[in-house]
Amino acid sequence: MTVSYTLKVANSRFGGFSKLLFRWKGSIYKLLYKEFIVFVVLYAMLSLVYRRLLTEEQKRLYTKVAQYCNRSTDLIPMSFVLGFYVTLIVNRWWAQYTSIPLPDQLMCVISSNVHGKDERGRILRRTLIRYANLSAVLILRSVSTRVLKRFPTMDHVVEAGFMTQDERKKFESLHSDFNKYWIPCVWFTNLAAQARRDGRIRDDVALRLLMDELNLFRAKCSMLFHYDWISIPLVYTQVVTIAVYSFFAFCLIGRQFLEPLEPGQEGDLDMYVPLSTLLQFFFYAGWLKVAEQIINPFGEDDDDFETNKLIDRNLQVSLLSVDDMYQNLPPAVKDKYWNESTAQPPYTMATAAETLKPSFLGSTFDM
Repeated sequence: MTVSYTLKVANSRFGGFSKLLFRWKGSIYKLLYKEFIVFVVLYAMLSLVYRRLLTEEQKRLYTKVAQYCNRSTDLIPMSFVLGFYVTLIVNRWWAQYTSIPLPDQLMCVISSNVHGKDERGRILRRTLIRYANLSAVLILRSVSTRVLKRFPTMDHVVEAGFMTQDERKKFESLHSDFNKYWIPCVWFTNLAAQARRDGRIRDDVALRLLMDELNLFRAKCSMLFHYDWISIPLVYTQVVTIAVYSFFAFCLIGRQFLEPLEPGQEGDLDMYVPLSTLLQFFFYAGWLKVAEQIINPFGEDDDDFETNKLIDRNLQVSLLSVDDMYQNLPPAVKDKYWNESTAQPPYTMATAAETLKPSFLGSTFDM
């Protein structure tokens, strides 16, 4: 389930973000702790070998190798490589969310332009919006593991009520080597054209508006398909992964606490625990883990999209909009401010102080 902490950061205050550091679900600790333990264990083993098992001559050779590895870490532009990659991934992640097809605009157009309070009119409106929802379910089955587990076969789609048995037979009789999520959209257009001929849609302008909204809906389905098909180039992901792993492979050797090469030479303070290196691992490897989690937000990670909940919500509100709410209006009456020239909604005691603040009229108003 998506981890939401928006309310916790609604107001900026002392230590505001620090309260979020102790959450486990969706946290960087949950993502990174296994890799962190492996790094710490490897570092400790190498440290014990250096301190207890190597001879003096071997220690001198290891010191030279470690100094070389430590200098080599400066040659890997970690901040640039990771920063640019994560920025690209985050932009792609948000674009995928905005490409999820929502029926809100389409259902409003159907409710206002497909007429008839009789059974035939009701069937038309419900069928049109069901075709749109069916198209969304079909594309989400293709890209989301959660949705595919919920609807593993077309039998489950039929059982859930998104498709009838006759529609399934028609769907399966249309052979194509490609994804057939678009078929319900074509059914939608044909049914809308039939409704126009029958006078259920009263003019061509309304039909055009309906087709425009359907095309926007279908375009989002298509965009989700393309996001799933066209990934971030594999070579880029490989470069970033190799850069991070090689950086910390050098750190395992080069960040050990070493004895001085020459007798009497002052060495570095032996802290046993490399705090700065561990923090660096936490930041850089954590950055890579962030990209790993959100590069495909249609999986089953803590912060992946709640696609099944979206399907439930979309079906419920769309059927409610085109059926129960069709021409079911509250009475139009005079509003509360009918006889007032300036409307002023009331404030509660908690917000009364805001009434004392002057309205903003422009930065040069008081010059």
